[in-house]
Amino acid sequence: MYQNKMRHTAFSLLTAIILGFTVGQTAAASASELSATTLPLFDEAALAALTQFDTPGMALAVVKDGQLVHLAGYGERELSSAAPVTADTYFRLASASKAFTAASVAILVDEGKLNWDDKVIQHLPEFKMQDPWVTAEFTVRDLLSQRSGLAGAAGDSMIWPEPSGFSRDEVIHNLRYLTPLTSFRANYAYSNVLYITAAELVARVAAKPWHEFVAERIFQPLQMQCYAGPMPEAALQNVALPYSFSGTDGFAAIERNAINGAMLMSAAAGGIVCSASDMSKWLGFLLSSAGTTTAAPVSRAQLAQMWAPHTIMGVSATDRELDFTNFSAYGLGWRMADMHGVKVVHHTGTLSGFQAHVVLVPDRQLGLVVLNNGSNSGARQAVVQTVLKHYLAPELQRDWVGYYAEQQQRRAQGTGAAALPVGTGEVLLALQDYAGTYADRWFGAISITQTETGLSFQSARMQNLQGILEPFADHSFVVRWHDANVARPALIHFQLNNRRQVTGFRLEPYVAEPGERHEYRDMQFLRSKL
Repeated sequence: MYQNKMRHTAFSLLTAIILGFTVGQTAAASASELSATTLPLFDEAALAALTQFDTPGMALAVVKDGQLVHLAGYGERELSSAAPVTADTYFRLASASKAFTAASVAILVDEGKLNWDDKVIQHLPEFKMQDPWVTAEFTVRDLLSQRSGLAGAAGDSMIWPEPSGFSRDEVIHNLRYLTPLTSFRANYAYSNVLYITAAELVARVAAKPWHEFVAERIFQPLQMQCYAGPMPEAALQNVALPYSFSGTDGFAAIERNAINGAMLMSAAAGGIVCSASDMSKWLGFLLSSAGTTTAAPVSRAQLAQMWAPHTIMGVSATDRELDFTNFSAYGLGWRMADMHGVKVVHHTGTLSGFQAHVVLVPDRQLGLVVLNNGSNSGARQAVVQTVLKHYLAPELQRDWVGYYAEQQQRRAQGTGAAALPVGTGEVLLALQDYAGTYADRWFGAISITQTETGLSFQSARMQNLQGILEPFADHSFVVRWHDANVARPALIHFQLNNRRQVTGFRLEPYVAEPGERHEYRDMQFLRSKL
């Protein structure tokens, strides 16, 4: 735990090079070889955001008109040693990784080995959704466009909290157990498991592991020292440690999400590791005349597919007010919207302790990436708005750090804590009657064990999903996780037969109205022995 906010200092390994973003060239120079340049407005916003939103460190890259006009590290990548963030510090990209997954598919489309509208079962015969018609009709495009009909984040329990005990093959197999919430292709619903599926489809068609394909076909041509798979020891010398923050306990490192060199099962959905320096090369490529030389990983035609609206998303009143937004949609690994009369292509990334945002404005030859090792999205929002307003609507520039701080304060005052159900604090059977091993057909086993202090909960597949059971009422308990960052508290409802023997249980979020979209909706745990 770190009780106090540190004083943030800009460690600006800042650059002004022409990255060679014309006719397929890529930058060869490392950040340490570049001359220093900064835009003071961006420095000020980043430093203020770190302090206001309790974020240890941040890196920012901005590309404009073929030039890298800003590349900087701020604050600290590791608090106990006060190690600084530099432009070459590695962060997890979280869901900004999805653009690379879509690009890996696009490469195979360019080569004629895939078509966006191929049926998934042509390449992954084992792929199966709950509805047979949906299984037969599901296309490669559907994997990437967030319109599966599943509930948002369905299947995420197989991914987080890291490390996952599920393999990618098991994730694909277990899709058949996820119950649709809406009709196929009817609504936007965010999915991580389908991006893992898309990466395995690439691996099958390319006849090599997906992380090797991405390294050889994207990272190497663009001279990006980024990793979708294992990292070499040398790269681990400059990595950001993820943090949470609370008003009572201060900063706490989230060790389970730390960058330790191991490949994540979820890499294609949110596990790529990269630096702002190397991400600037990705920005430069995407804004350049891609596809005109053999050095370009993806053709302009396929980028157009990735940046075309496939699934309509809602537009909030705030977006209309701040950015004059009229439409919002999901493409293939990217979101898009109009801001101040121009199309903006972007994607956020959120993982406990890491935040990312990648933004492109192709018509203005503008791109930026923000990476940080905190858990408050206000930090990235404030910096992104500062940069975008600087180029798209300078007359509307304001103190965005103050704006988002005020918005967060208003939401906190307006919503308050979620309403909690009320229990008696007592259960009807002896604690040992609830103890036992239970299993769900796709999530696996859960051990409920009696200890000196009560009952404990341990998942066999997800090692960090462990906690204690606090009596709630009747045959229900509140599950309090040992690590409060892994998940929200849950209610566990034990079920009995007519002989008053415990036969199984179901889980739901510990709120008064859990609804049907929660992560436990498709789980039914049955007792192994009575």
